[in-house]
Amino acid sequence: MSKAKGKPKGKQRGKKDPTPRSTARLGAVQALYQMDIAGTDLNEVVKEFSEHRLGVEVEGAHYKDADGEFFEAIIRGVVEHQREIDPLLDERLAVGWRLTRIDSIMRAILRSAAFELRERHDVPARVVLNEYIDIARAFFEQDEPKVVNGVLDSLAKHLRPKELGH
Repeated sequence: MSKAKGKPKGKQRGKKDPTPRSTARLGAVQALYQMDIAGTDLNEVVKEFSEHRLGVEVEGAHYKDADGEFFEAIIRGVVEHQREIDPLLDERLAVGWRLTRIDSIMRAILRSAAFELRERHDVPARVVLNEYIDIARAFFEQDEPKVVNGVLDSLAKHLRPKELGH
């Protein structure tokens, strides 16, 4: 798999300005990445992102307003449910691959989406899939968005079979 870029490469393909929930999802992925790489504490990362990254201007670039409650729910939910989420994702990765072997950004994307699919039934499965595939496209230019699509599609069919018509 190719290396993720540190920052999203800009607007996502064919998308209008992101919604507050879309921005919250992107922020959650970045926060989980930071927690994974730097070992940042959950409460510390929530505070940092809420006060300094979501909906603020950094180096002349204005970051869109995010749904702060949704952002925090994703991060806290991933951490709280990680022991249940990770095996679900491991089962859907290619033979010989484990979640711990893949890129940290990919891991954060998959965990965030898995949390939403598993716990946030107020969000349609198709919305979850589309949002996180778009986030993958923002970070990766090669096959990773296809991997995210395949893993999440399989997981969504497993967790929400009635919603997806299976």
